[in-house]
Amino acid sequence: MALFTKKTTISTDEKVIEEVLTRSVSAIYPSKDIFKKALMSGRRLRFYIGADATGSQLHIGHATNFMLLEKLRKLGHEIIFLFGDFTAMIGDPTDKNATRVQLSREQVVENIKDWKEQIGRIIDFKNKSNPVRFEKNSAWLAKLNFTDLIKLASHFTVQQMIERDMFEKRLKDNKPIYVHEFFYPLMQGYDSVAMDVDAEVGGNDQTFNMLAGRTLQKIYNSKEKFVITTTLLENPKTGKKLMSKSEGDYIALNDSAAEMFGKTMALPDEAILSVFTDCTYVSMTEIEQIKAELAAGKNPKDVKIRLAKEIVALYHGPVAAKEAAENFEKIFSGGAIPTDAPKVTVSAGEKLVDVLVREKIIDSKSDFRRLIDGRAISYVGGEDISDYNFKLEKSGTIRIGKKRFVTIELK
Repeated sequence: MALFTKKTTISTDEKVIEEVLTRSVSAIYPSKDIFKKALMSGRRLRFYIGADATGSQLHIGHATNFMLLEKLRKLGHEIIFLFGDFTAMIGDPTDKNATRVQLSREQVVENIKDWKEQIGRIIDFKNKSNPVRFEKNSAWLAKLNFTDLIKLASHFTVQQMIERDMFEKRLKDNKPIYVHEFFYPLMQGYDSVAMDVDAEVGGNDQTFNMLAGRTLQKIYNSKEKFVITTTLLENPKTGKKLMSKSEGDYIALNDSAAEMFGKTMALPDEAILSVFTDCTYVSMTEIEQIKAELAAGKNPKDVKIRLAKEIVALYHGPVAAKEAAENFEKIFSGGAIPTDAPKVTVSAGEKLVDVLVREKIIDSKSDFRRLIDGRAISYVGGEDISDYNFKLEKSGTIRIGKKRFVTIELK
């Protein structure tokens, strides 16, 4: 694998480094102090983040890691973005109480089609002085033979695997654990070896898998590897994830400005400070001021409007953020239908679920079923839709939840 050889100046800006070490960071292995020494040494480090192509959209929870990596790239370090095209076909058991569905290669290719555009809203892929490198782990994982796999597996015990929380829960619930799921951390760990990285960044739910890579780096390349785990966006009261793709409840990086604004406003009040910290570039000093204002009784809605503007401006620009705020007030204060609501022309008798999935207004039929069960779909100014097989027989605007609209026009 070709190495990056261009001479790059490494910044040791202690203020930026201190933020890298603390903001949105859950843990650092082997330690924060050792990692700081490496960053302050002026040595160019190779960082990577990997993401499995399990869906076509990334969300602002993922962006926490991208924002951290962009700070490291600006310091002059090498950044690799790894598309987990091979590991997506295995299925990561992390934080799952059931086996994840394995994807076909065709599904994986389709899912990652727009990822660069989405991530490019955070990481400067066009920068020529320190460009980001892209890899797909099928380049090396598909070439491993059975002897290689046995060697990989020999470095871990069954006890290590089944001590993982999600496996313990499945055993307790008498749910199956398939042998191929044990291969996932081995494959992710081998990514570190193949790219010979100095560090890996990922959510704290990936700690086991990233530490597997740390173990394998020592064995195969006689090299220490830093692991930086970031905080997950969770409701501080309930502990529930704020961005859940499985439940169709998340703010996607390629959402429209209006969708992004509305979804941010729908977040629980208690999550405001976490989202400011993990999903914006607002300084920690200012976030502390916002925290004090909320404690003093400031209306959370006013603070969320500021938060929504920050998030929309990050992905769509300040003009779009201002327009989204004005549009939001018109819709939710005056009952207006947004001017940018998508319009879809359909044939009479088509099922609503098929139209919404086809037009990518919702993610899946299971998402539709969840919305129907929650009485969250209705004609504007008309009846609720409660039939899973509802057929479109008239034109009109349909509201989906509190923040999505689609105008249906019959042919």
